[in-house]
Amino acid sequence: MILKMDRLPIELPTPKNPSANDAAVIQELLGGKFGEMSTLMNYTYQSFNFRGRKKIRPFYDVISSIAGEEYGHVEVVSYAINLLLTGTTKRGFDPTIGPLSDAANWRNTHHAIASGQASLPMDSMGHYWTGQNVFSSGNLKLDLLHNFFLECGARANKMRAYETVTDPTARTMVGYLLVRGGLHVVAYAKALEKLTGVEMTKLLPIPELSNNAFPEARKFMEQKLHLSLYTFSPDDYQQAALIWNGPHPDDGQECFVVQGGMEGYPVPDLEEEPQLNAPGAEDFDPQVFADMAKKMGIKYEY
Repeated sequence: MILKMDRLPIELPTPKNPSANDAAVIQELLGGKFGEMSTLMNYTYQSFNFRGRKKIRPFYDVISSIAGEEYGHVEVVSYAINLLLTGTTKRGFDPTIGPLSDAANWRNTHHAIASGQASLPMDSMGHYWTGQNVFSSGNLKLDLLHNFFLECGARANKMRAYETVTDPTARTMVGYLLVRGGLHVVAYAKALEKLTGVEMTKLLPIPELSNNAFPEARKFMEQKLHLSLYTFSPDDYQQAALIWNGPHPDDGQECFVVQGGMEGYPVPDLEEEPQLNAPGAEDFDPQVFADMAKKMGIKYEY
């Protein structure tokens, strides 16, 4: 089961220059072949399908812990896209002025037509994510090797997206993913080393550019987010520490496991977009909920 919290792993700044085309670029990190949808579903199904768990539980715990984190990565990329899209059309109720006319020049018009000016599970070219991207062979060595490759491919795409989009919202998010995704690369490398004896960490980093080259990544490394593997469970997956330990290949600092999840930051409150009928509940009086909440003793604000 997933324990869902109404928080994001990092605080996302407000875009200085909202851009639908920048949002389209970032879509690759969400629904591309190497995007967060793929990492989430690969590790989720590998954890569901894991056989021989009692004998080799630490490997299961590592895969499950990382799967739990990937849900939050899908969430934070989606919110970055949504923030980049906010302010890119003319907000209002008059359809005759062509409030979405600028969308004709967007690389991904799905954002204006198929959604409420928000993220979708697709790549930067508008191709929807598919379950064909999921690899779950049942062979632990093969799955771990695949996961190592998947995270390296994801890292390459993040670096290229960073170099394509200069807005601080996108770059802050990408910097965070470079650090946390980099941890996942090392985690799967360490798992393969434990399983096979092959010194996989000597291959790192792949691609070769260090996270230190990215200012937004450096601040997360200073918070030791490249060292801390979270279990995203209050009690389970403790045996991940039998794999995630020892020196980090990047700086030699000790790797450690944190039981539970991150504290997180408030989720951005996205403004309504009436020109897109989003959310399309203009006639609803929130006082109805306020009165009900008062009777039930539930905190309610609007």
